[in-house]
Amino acid sequence: MEPLVKDHYASNDLILKIKTGLAKAGKDMDSLKVKDLAPVDQLHTCGAPATVSLLEKANVTENHRILDAGCGIGGSSRLMAGTFGCQVTGIDLSPSFIEAAEILTRHIGLDRLASFRTGSILDLPFENDSFDGVLCQHVILNIKDKAGAIQEFSRVLKPGGKLILHEVTRGQGPSPALPVPWAATPDTSFLEPWETCEALMKGAGFSTEYFRDDTRAGLAWWEKIKAAAEKNRGKTYPLGVHLIFGKNASLFRETMPRNFRNNSICLVEAVLKKL
Repeated sequence: MEPLVKDHYASNDLILKIKTGLAKAGKDMDSLKVKDLAPVDQLHTCGAPATVSLLEKANVTENHRILDAGCGIGGSSRLMAGTFGCQVTGIDLSPSFIEAAEILTRHIGLDRLASFRTGSILDLPFENDSFDGVLCQHVILNIKDKAGAIQEFSRVLKPGGKLILHEVTRGQGPSPALPVPWAATPDTSFLEPWETCEALMKGAGFSTEYFRDDTRAGLAWWEKIKAAAEKNRGKTYPLGVHLIFGKNASLFRETMPRNFRNNSICLVEAVLKKL
């Protein structure tokens, strides 16, 4: 399944597209700030504020080493490094994402704290007990072998380390309408109910320290995006998720709120501790 997931996120000339978008937005590549990239590098529901809030709940500090699993173009990695001062390693299947992550992080001046590698979550290229935390945002929904991924998270976490999750899970409603950010077809969507995911994590030696169902917040976030798009119909923006997802991006503001309203999907956040 990994080649299909990799293809879903493939984007030709991605860094060139982002640089062009930044120039059109009046942003200087040599004086970039983390927030300048938010329209294109915060690809998860509820955006950067949700990430910061969740990391605070996990008590992330500057002394921690964090793995950003499925890091995309490094948005959350830079956000962690810049906000908390921790050492971050991002990993993603997509070489174009990793290339963009490295270049953007260097321009922002956070490459001392954040580094990136191309690789698979199912075969992490790190030693046992390497990290104090693993951040996983909207990632396990693309992984069919969830048990294998969770075992890898456990392996690379130190005893007492935290698995920090912000994930879309399966609701009790009809099959989700597509396309969605993680899938254009059912071939790359592997949603499971939270209860199924939590059982796998507990079976791998994790205990749940914190959990919250954020489905209402997810729906409100996407409804706000839809309303803004309707208000500004016909207006184009130099930066946005369209640089990564192409024409499908404009469809997400229809499918995502519908899926939340229909209880096809849920949004959850959780912090689990490796025993």
